[in-house]
Amino acid sequence: MALRVALLGTRGIPARYGGFETFAEQLSQRLVARGHEVLVYGRCSFREKWGEKEPLDGVRRRVTPTIFHKYLETPLHALTSFLDVLSQRVDAVLVCNAANSPLAPILLLKRVPILINVDGIERNRAKWNSFGKVWYRLGEWCSVRLATRVVSDADVIAQYYQETYGIDSTVIPYGVHPTRRAPGETLAKFKLEAKKYLLYVSRLEPENNALGVIQAYRKLRERIPVDMPLVIVGDAPYATEYKEQLRAAADDQVIFTGFQFGEAYQELQSNCYLYVQATEVGGTHPALIESMSYGNCVIVNGTPENIEVVGDAGESFAKNDFDQLAEILARLVRAPEIVERYGKAAKAHVMERYSWDSVVAKYETLLSKLVSR
Repeated sequence: MALRVALLGTRGIPARYGGFETFAEQLSQRLVARGHEVLVYGRCSFREKWGEKEPLDGVRRRVTPTIFHKYLETPLHALTSFLDVLSQRVDAVLVCNAANSPLAPILLLKRVPILINVDGIERNRAKWNSFGKVWYRLGEWCSVRLATRVVSDADVIAQYYQETYGIDSTVIPYGVHPTRRAPGETLAKFKLEAKKYLLYVSRLEPENNALGVIQAYRKLRERIPVDMPLVIVGDAPYATEYKEQLRAAADDQVIFTGFQFGEAYQELQSNCYLYVQATEVGGTHPALIESMSYGNCVIVNGTPENIEVVGDAGESFAKNDFDQLAEILARLVRAPEIVERYGKAAKAHVMERYSWDSVVAKYETLLSKLVSR
């Protein structure tokens, strides 16, 4: 049965921001390749023209307006996109991020199944003030009560919703599809050599702990000679003060690349010596499983979510213990044979559990069941 699915709650495609945008791009294109029609909503300002945009690889795209403000952008876009989708012919709606759920009563007017991918426990992020934390708590509550089905991206998140709200959610992780890139323009641009840099990828927000990673790297260099720069990939639109702290803590061996996507991102992942994931909030982090799929040795912040993903195919440090991270880095920088062994284990581990084909098949099955009811 061919389905017509609307995907809301992200900044749209192509992916130019974070994990949900990558998810929207991969899921929508692969569902279209399976014969379904997918409509992905994106964001624009009130000064721009909104409505239908050129399709991308067969995926319909619409943009609706919002105000680009730290606290207003997501809920206002939820309002405009939810109202817009009422006029579209769709069989089911997939909403990304529980922060959009307080506006989900609008979607009930559509009388179609509503899936809500709640993401992680977002109210724990340090960037949110009291209002932001209350909004995310409300989002959790509304997701549970308004969704036809709640989707979690990790067992840890599913367990949280079971223990807190007494509901069983469907666990569907993010996927990976690595495209290896030889050293090229991107490495040359940042004066990097293959297998001679350490990689960190995340939005530059406090709970993602780029500052802790930089401090660990500085301690590493105080202990042993290291001819490997630390490459920080990412940015954040509303974190000016925090980014200033990062640059103040960094030395000339810390390289900030800003956001990187597509071939540039693939090239950076393909050629690093090892990868550090320092996030402390969220479920399955796309950048982590992507790095593992490239055969990289990974070191993760020791949260239950990160350890669930890595298993015994990588190293972990006690949650937010960046002195221990410095010790692990010092050991692995001097042991390329261990790094190589971890890399092979990481690739085998993640390709078995997180292929995009498997992820899309699970969404397709779930959507088909809900629509057929």
